[in-house]
Amino acid sequence: MSFETLDWTIDEDGIATLTLSRPDQLNAFDLTMARELEQVFVEDARSDDVRAVVVTGAGRAFCAGMDLSAEGNVFGLDESVRPTPEDLRAHLTEAPYHDGVRDTGGRVTLAIHALPKPVIAAINGPAVGIGATMTLAMDLRLASTKARVGFVFGRLGIVPEAASSWFLPRIVGIQQALEWVYAADILTAEQALAGRLLRSVHEPDELLPAAHDLARSFVVGRSPVALGLAKRLLYRNSAVADPLEAHLADSLAMFYASIGDGKEGVAAFLEKRAPEFTGKASDLPRVY
Repeated sequence: MSFETLDWTIDEDGIATLTLSRPDQLNAFDLTMARELEQVFVEDARSDDVRAVVVTGAGRAFCAGMDLSAEGNVFGLDESVRPTPEDLRAHLTEAPYHDGVRDTGGRVTLAIHALPKPVIAAINGPAVGIGATMTLAMDLRLASTKARVGFVFGRLGIVPEAASSWFLPRIVGIQQALEWVYAADILTAEQALAGRLLRSVHEPDELLPAAHDLARSFVVGRSPVALGLAKRLLYRNSAVADPLEAHLADSLAMFYASIGDGKEGVAAFLEKRAPEFTGKASDLPRVY
């Protein structure tokens, strides 16, 4: 697959590496990158050949935020309309709302979040604005000691985007999220780790191998169906109002998993052999 702003490769274990590739612009996010990222997570990453995705940046940056050099509205928004909440909800996928009102970063993070496979950010350098918020929809974030992370919206007179007002407090807690957004500071990797944004920090040449090894540990010898269902259950059920809702979804997920790859998993355990799962993440049962 050929892209203008991305590189996309898949290894023999099904680990896809997605590289943001505008190194001369510090991988700044533009409308082309937005469209290509959305395509990757809506289409390419959903191939059953892909078991997990590792996202990193080319050169010395992960993503320096929105490319502010574009002419007109740099976010690609249609300034001729005055949408209301009711308008947007009723016409979400229609013109001019889909392209002219909806936040492009949010369309990307919703696509990442919906992928029923592990997605790992390998933050190799500066990750600012959308460069930071796009990683929040990924399941884990590893960073280089050279990484810098900034939720700098206040400096530009704008607000947190890419659905980050949903993701960030769930990852780091509301107090930490508010402080980082209010202050609009650039965080070191160590500060981001202390604030629970990052899973781990690595020397630059060890970052990508660590991310690949982690991804491989998640998917080799694992059922794609069980993994996909587990991801959906954890994200969805952590936000429901009552544990009964989690129980209902868990029950259906356990039912369908147990009559599918679960049979092979139990047989392999009893026979002391490696399992040979045949389920596909593209064919998950509906459990809620």
